[in-house]
Amino acid sequence: MDAQSALTAIKTQPLASIYLVLGKEQYLQDKIRQAFMERLQLTKDDLDLVVFDMEQDYLNLVVAEADTLPLFSSEDKRLILVENPFFLTAEKKTAAPEHDFADFLTYLQHPADTAVIVFIAPYEKLDERKKITKAIKKAATVIEAQPLSEKDATVYLKRSVENSGLVMDRKTLDLFIQLTDLDLAKGMRELEKLVLYAGADKIITPEILLALVPKTLDHNLFDLTNYLLTGQTEAALRLYQDLLLQGEETIKLNAILLSQLRLLLQTQILMKQGNQQSNIASILGVHPYRVKLAMQQARRFSLSTLMKVYDQLIENDYLVKTGIMDKELLFELTILEAADQF
Repeated sequence: MDAQSALTAIKTQPLASIYLVLGKEQYLQDKIRQAFMERLQLTKDDLDLVVFDMEQDYLNLVVAEADTLPLFSSEDKRLILVENPFFLTAEKKTAAPEHDFADFLTYLQHPADTAVIVFIAPYEKLDERKKITKAIKKAATVIEAQPLSEKDATVYLKRSVENSGLVMDRKTLDLFIQLTDLDLAKGMRELEKLVLYAGADKIITPEILLALVPKTLDHNLFDLTNYLLTGQTEAALRLYQDLLLQGEETIKLNAILLSQLRLLLQTQILMKQGNQQSNIASILGVHPYRVKLAMQQARRFSLSTLMKVYDQLIENDYLVKTGIMDKELLFELTILEAADQF
């Protein structure tokens, strides 16, 4: 069951005894947790809400709590959240407890009707060979909470903006998606901030977005890369000085720029070989949205330009780490030298 269908079912249909929430999308996990708590009218301090972390607690404790009668919950049910059930995967945890599954396997055959057990499994996949995994998947209602595809995440964020009542033109909406990195949790946090700011007016401009949604270091380095590659010396120097004032280290900035240039080079080479976005993301092990931005950026520059700047950054790294030149002066010289290429 997908997350959206599950949220509707949790609100409107009879609750099952066992649920398995599988996937690494934190925002969807949080929404599903909240939906269960709202359905049973529980807060985090209620005695009928119990949370276990399987990297610290024993699975047998879950059985004991499930067999305990509820005190105040609506629908006479306790909610038991079982976080990080690593034993459902092939992952090994050296500091985690050794779990005995016998009692829980017995419990699964006749689960209590006064308890709702929800396994929150923040993993991409489970180890289907394990007996405990097979048993829980057979007994549970499985809810998928995997990260959305680029297309689905874009649609979700755009729909959320529309539902909020805010008015953004296409350019502003695209900027909002870019600034939130297609991260649902971040997107929804920033959307709440924008709603509060907009008030009755409801209109959000790019200027308002840039003022309210903070740029991450990655965003700033993306801009700095553009400035370097297009010879915008003044803008590059100003952004570099701003980053220094924010406490960033020149060596760190140089390393991230190297990483960004390497991604652009790899992306351009793979594009010339006929690879599409999904293939490039798979080959490089990079998020598809990041590859999309890299493809857009790489198309604007020649391979020789990318190589020249990349080689200069490597040379910088060597000169700084060997103490031959001052790191800040060298970085500023690199910006000036890059401008001479255009």
